[in-house]
Amino acid sequence: MNTLTIDIRRAEPQDADAIADVHHEAWQGAYAGIIPYKALMTMIHRRGARWWDNAIRRAASVLVVEIDGDVVGYATLGRNRARELPQQGEIYELYLKPEYQGVGLGSRLFAAAREKLSSHGLSGLVVWALEENDNALGFYAGAGGRDVAEGVEVFDQKALRKVAFVWD
Repeated sequence: MNTLTIDIRRAEPQDADAIADVHHEAWQGAYAGIIPYKALMTMIHRRGARWWDNAIRRAASVLVVEIDGDVVGYATLGRNRARELPQQGEIYELYLKPEYQGVGLGSRLFAAAREKLSSHGLSGLVVWALEENDNALGFYAGAGGRDVAEGVEVFDQKALRKVAFVWD
């Protein structure tokens, strides 16, 4: 019987290629048919390994979830960017490769990200999700988030509504 090891840790520069792969697969899975194709592909290709390497080296808070040495998900986090919301922390992104979704890894990564924000003295949390991303809406509502605000993101002249979930 083999035992899988699952680790959630701070990203390191050598993770950049793997994070770029996760980003590519997860964004295609989450946003195909929601974000216009050209805009989606531009956003995905803009975030290649070099972009991730720079983000990690700039001291951005990036966590990865690793299974038996393979990075299968990531989260980026920091201070809340929405000044109108009182929560201090924000998870900017939380993504898993599609084949690893629905088995509890997202919940573990979410909990680790919340703990990281708390350890930096940031109380409360905000997460934004596109309104048409049913999986994300269900995940954050299931994690106890309250839908408290809405906004709009524009992709190739297509306006998409987004929802803010908060935890105090």
